[in-house]
Amino acid sequence: MNIAELKILKGPNYWSVSKHKLVQMLIDLEAHKTTLTTDIPGFFDRLKRLMPTLYNHSCVAGEPGGIFKMVQEGTSLAHLVEHIAIELQELAGLCTRFGRTRSAGKEGLYHVVFSYCEEDEAVYTANAAVKVTEALVNGVDISLKEDIEEIKRLYHRYKLGPTTQSIVDEAVKRDIPFIRLNYSSYVQLGYGARQKRVEAALTNDTGYTAVETAGDKDLTKKVLKEAYVPVPSGVIINRVDQLKEAIKEVGFPLVVKPLDGNQGKGATININSWPDVTTAFLRAQEYSNHVIVERYISGHDFRVLVVDYKFVAAALRTPAAVTGNGRDSIGELIAMVNRDPRRGMGHEKVLTAIQVDDVTREILAKKNYTLDTVLPKDHVLYLKTTANLSTGGTATDVTDNVHPENIKLFERIARIIGLDICGIDIIAWDLASPIKKTGGAVIEVNAAPGLRMHLQPSFGQPRNVSKSIVDMLFPEGNGRIPITAITGTNGKTTTTRLLARMVQDAGYTTGYTTTDGIYIDGTLINEGDSSGPHSARLLLKDTSVEFAVLECARGGLLRAGLAFDKCDCAIVTNVAADHLGMGGIDTVEQLAKVKSVVPQTVMENGYAILNADDDLVYAMKDELQCKIALFSLYPESARIEQHCEQGGLAAFIEDGYVMLRRERNLIPVEELNNIPITFGGIAQFNSYNVLAATLAAYTNRIPLSAIAQTLRSFTASSETTPGRMNLFRFEHFTVLSDYAHNPHALRALGQAVQALPATVRTGVIAGVGDRRDEDIMEFAGEAARIFDRIIIRQDKDLRGRSVDELNRLLLQGIHAINPDIAVSFIPDETEAVDHAIHHAIDGSLIVLLTDKVAEVSHLLEYYLKVDKEKALA
Repeated sequence: MNIAELKILKGPNYWSVSKHKLVQMLIDLEAHKTTLTTDIPGFFDRLKRLMPTLYNHSCVAGEPGGIFKMVQEGTSLAHLVEHIAIELQELAGLCTRFGRTRSAGKEGLYHVVFSYCEEDEAVYTANAAVKVTEALVNGVDISLKEDIEEIKRLYHRYKLGPTTQSIVDEAVKRDIPFIRLNYSSYVQLGYGARQKRVEAALTNDTGYTAVETAGDKDLTKKVLKEAYVPVPSGVIINRVDQLKEAIKEVGFPLVVKPLDGNQGKGATININSWPDVTTAFLRAQEYSNHVIVERYISGHDFRVLVVDYKFVAAALRTPAAVTGNGRDSIGELIAMVNRDPRRGMGHEKVLTAIQVDDVTREILAKKNYTLDTVLPKDHVLYLKTTANLSTGGTATDVTDNVHPENIKLFERIARIIGLDICGIDIIAWDLASPIKKTGGAVIEVNAAPGLRMHLQPSFGQPRNVSKSIVDMLFPEGNGRIPITAITGTNGKTTTTRLLARMVQDAGYTTGYTTTDGIYIDGTLINEGDSSGPHSARLLLKDTSVEFAVLECARGGLLRAGLAFDKCDCAIVTNVAADHLGMGGIDTVEQLAKVKSVVPQTVMENGYAILNADDDLVYAMKDELQCKIALFSLYPESARIEQHCEQGGLAAFIEDGYVMLRRERNLIPVEELNNIPITFGGIAQFNSYNVLAATLAAYTNRIPLSAIAQTLRSFTASSETTPGRMNLFRFEHFTVLSDYAHNPHALRALGQAVQALPATVRTGVIAGVGDRRDEDIMEFAGEAARIFDRIIIRQDKDLRGRSVDELNRLLLQGIHAINPDIAVSFIPDETEAVDHAIHHAIDGSLIVLLTDKVAEVSHLLEYYLKVDKEKALA
């Protein structure tokens, strides 16, 4: 069997609107295309031995043992791949339970879908699941251990750290969306202009100078000392020969640590001898050239967290230690402590496993211990010189025991340094008494403090400190900007551009994506097809965008899902046969299901705006939980009448006006004759676009005056709607340029073409190579109904077809409708345009169904200029 295609979905998608992180595999079972599990001798027994925990998969049976039952009754091997992929992740400690297996429309081809946690582990899991299934089929012995360990490794390598994850989790609770910005812990919360960014406990509001000050331990100490905050005395040195003078000035006992260290790396405390201070200095210099030598303060190690200059939590930190039992060696005691399920490597769990490093060996050597030494019963041996959780230490919550005077001091320290999220390290015997009176001191101030000790202390009350951070970042609202998503077969781009102009005219900094490019306030940011999730996500990451209008094409949705989790408004223009036979979508009903993903993401109080004249679009309303608004060309539509009678909102054309209706109340918006892109109602497809955009603007609280003004000023030109009903009026003939590339679009355009006066109608058409034969022939047939003459050209990209094959199919479709029509073949598009214009008949209409929109527009502008110069000569 073979993975023919693998996609990583990251948003609402064809398989699930709520499960955003899915792997979609296209599996070719090859020689096993008709094989069922019951056809393979011993298959079930091998599966049960290898993965007994599969019993927990209920599958369609809805109860434990469901998948085993299906295997015994006979199911496809692709179905097994799905469940093995899920279980491999479960065995690695990942919580993933969603899966689907469906035929891809051809014998032996299946879509296998399963949920994942991190992308790299997802790809590995997909391949591992196929490998395991093949081994079971072939009766080859296989161990899962290596695969499980690799999945676990990849997951922990790329997952968010505990601090960032806790902030993201708190944000998600509040319906704040997030976008991961890199493979580390840089995360965006919210969208567009309302976003905030965090990296661990640093925010985009955290001051640079505050971080720099906190990172310079000597400067921090000076600033705090000047503010009468108790700090230990000390000096900075960078050479061994400076140690004696430093000891003379500071005096034993000492702390030696790197100037710009973190997490206790390179720090040694409670030094009382010259050999030890020399060793400590060299260790510190591994992390920083400059080293702090300061007075050791007796007491316990506390970490205090201040958020938004308010005290939030405090923890007592204890170095990694073991307690003797009179039987086991120190090495065995460490192993016993590390067996605590709360301990893991790095930050993967609540506590970090204790590692025997140089610091530990020095401690043991000083006491004449080795790892084989047996400690007396109840004897506590500290294995590290610092109390950081990252070296195996523990934390005890003491938040409720902090003296009010200390709270005021800690909040003052955060303001002095200027850190919005501030970790303060204190040495004192306790925090229940003012540290100024008990000889305590502030040792360090930390930017980006770890939250793990407060969120999940080893002992005491957990503190949801992430709540305080999210409260600070989002005192009001959820960081969302208005998003309107637009999908459908035809009309998406014009509707997107029109709505974006309405929003922009209303005063919003507007970002929008189309098949032409990415725009912010009308300025082109990137040219090219931008109707997929990557382009939409780029806009949602832009801090200037206050309102997003996003064209959502089927290709991007199938390839990666949507870029957003929810939207305020969704428009479905229509659903017609296009791109069928691609991406596993073979019927127009399946295509409608793809398009329906977009309105299903609308928030409960938002609006799905649906075409009531399109049966497949109208039927989508039954799946939705949001509000519905309908549009139709026909005021007498029974669907519109029923909807409005039930209190709904609708838009339609009546007596030459664009009208809104809620219940029985009619609101005139603008006269059709004053809306240029409708050509006085001739271009019905643009009338649909006008209705959809008007409803979207109205439901987004755009003033009616702004809507009407935009409708009056928005023209179908190569600047505003390139390649969409662009008219070029020459002295003796007219050229219409349009992007229509499927039968539905050409049929709609044909209504306008037939309504425009012309002595002769000439069409310049092309076939799209990646469409089905019947689609190409149907498109050509529509052309034969509309035009008196046809020039067949070819796109630059033939998409897998030959010129002869495309010409044959087009000619066959044309002659099936009109065998007598004049047909010419000019493959190059520019040459075809030249020929049509130079052979234009007085009063004729030339319709260019263009692929090179910008190039053809520039060429027509040139010819128009020449034509006007001739007329004036």
